[in-house]
Amino acid sequence: MTLDPRWIDAVIVLTVLEGLWLWRRHRRGLPGIPPRDFALNWLSGLCLMAALRGAVAGWGMLWVLGWLSASGVVHAVDLKRRWGRAR
Repeated sequence: MTLDPRWIDAVIVLTVLEGLWLWRRHRRGLPGIPPRDFALNWLSGLCLMAALRGAVAGWGMLWVLGWLSASGVVHAVDLKRRWGRAR
C-alpha cells in the first residue's frame, strides 16, 4: 500500500489555513497566539511536511534533504529566539 501525496497536500493546505486564521485573529485584536510566537514553529512543520511529500512523491533525495535541512535551520532559529526570551 502506498500513500497518495494528495493526502499530504491536504494537510499542508489545512496547516497554511490554520496559520492564516491565527494571523487574522491577531490582526483583529482577538484572543490567540501572536504570529511571532508561532510562525517559526509553523514554518518548520511545513518544511517537514514538504519533505514527507517529496519522499512520497519521489522528488529525489536532494529535494527531501533540502526540505529537512530547511526545517532544521528554522527550528534552530526558533529555539535560539525562545531560549533568549526565557532568561
